Amino acid sequence: MDKFLAWLENAIGTVNTYLSDYILIVLLVGVGLFFTIRTKFVQVRCFGQGMKKVFGGIKFKGEKQKGGMSSFQAVATAIAAQVGTGNIIGACGAILLGGPGAIFWMWIIAFLGMATIYAEAVLAQKTRKVNKDGSISGGPVYYIRTAFKGGFGKFLAGFFAVAVIICLGFVGAMVQSNSISSAVASVGGFDYKKWGWIAGIIIAVLAGLIFIGGARRVASVTEKIVPIMAVIYILGGLIIIGFNITAVPKAFWYILKYAFTPHAIIGGSVGFALKQAISMGAKRGLFSNEAGMGSTPHAHAQANVKTAHEQGTAAMVSVFIDTFIVLTMTALIVITSIYIKNPQIVASADKNTMVQTAISTLFTNANVGTLIGAIFVAVCLTFFAFSTIISWNLFGRINFEYLFGKKSSLIYSIIAMVFVFLGAFLGSDLVWNFNDFFNYMMVLPNVIALFALSGLVIKELKANGKKNVGKTPHLPLDKSIDKK
Repeated sequence: MDKFLAWLENAIGTVNTYLSDYILIVLLVGVGLFFTIRTKFVQVRCFGQGMKKVFGGIKFKGEKQKGGMSSFQAVATAIAAQVGTGNIIGACGAILLGGPGAIFWMWIIAFLGMATIYAEAVLAQKTRKVNKDGSISGGPVYYIRTAFKGGFGKFLAGFFAVAVIICLGFVGAMVQSNSISSAVASVGGFDYKKWGWIAGIIIAVLAGLIFIGGARRVASVTEKIVPIMAVIYILGGLIIIGFNITAVPKAFWYILKYAFTPHAIIGGSVGFALKQAISMGAKRGLFSNEAGMGSTPHAHAQANVKTAHEQGTAAMVSVFIDTFIVLTMTALIVITSIYIKNPQIVASADKNTMVQTAISTLFTNANVGTLIGAIFVAVCLTFFAFSTIISWNLFGRINFEYLFGKKSSLIYSIIAMVFVFLGAFLGSDLVWNFNDFFNYMMVLPNVIALFALSGLVIKELKANGKKNVGKTPHLPLDKSIDKK
């Protein structure tokens, strides 16, 4: 049995590497370029509209919705899903393997991804459905069925739904729970595999209370927790960077310089190093902002807005916040503290502890610095991972109900809670590889549908792209979507 599991782990890992290094990068970068060109750089032309939509009438206690969410709640739910462990560990891994220049390529990917997520949000709005109880069902399964009729569309939608349920609803929740438990254990100095079940119970119960409340409770929680976690990480990051403020200009220079000459800092031939920098930047960037993956359209479909274009512009802001603010904060912490001021420790650095290591360099007492760094990362990871759990659970629920009906939601929530509990003290490379595999499987049908429905996206942009987007009053549900 052990040999079989080892073989399976190796096989899935090999497939994942091939998918992430070649097929998915081509697809996701390609769809980003495609929509950037077809929309004539919507992420530039309409970015101001998006900022006004998200922050123009910001409320941490949104107006009660008859169904769905306010636009801000939908964006907060999307950000909760996007901003996760990848913004800390993923960014560190990209820098460690691709050099500081990998961050430049993550910026490029995010810029293209803003056009992709605009298309996803528009299509999610245009194809969403209002249920008899007033709740909203929307996401890639609905625009996949719109793009492809008959058996082929049904198969693609079903394939996507299964991938989302496994990846986000179940195994993904397990991975995030593990991140919380292991981060807390690093502060307390105990073995999470032995005592993590205690954290598992706490996380599962708290998450379960939100799961059972459905989309309305998720919206209520994310609109509060996302601003709090953003302020904690950004404020903490600014304090850390403040100690190295003189190194910040050089950090940006490192990012630009080593984007094109990474061999000078990570070694190897020019060709290999450049491939590594671009590859790591692209992979980590794509799976940080999630544009093109089909996850966050579930949140944007819930928004009650006048036009689909409005939520498309708001969706672009979520990618901007994820990459250009939160992820860049991680990069500046690591580059200023380690690559510029303490380059001798780069060789022994580990992606899982790079931020802690960076913070520890600010203190003369290494033990005190390490403890403070571990506490900061544990607090941030707990916020990031928990918010991701509840958002991903909602996305999985929508697809579970698509396959099995609304009465199945309680069963889904119970199964999800079990995975959250187990993840706190169980972890293996096989589990993570399975999660990555189904994550990648989500991309394929989603991107195919995006290309197929590009005309609908452009039509919406032409119809409403020049209108001012501001504070939108809540509209009756039957007026908030295109009638079918």
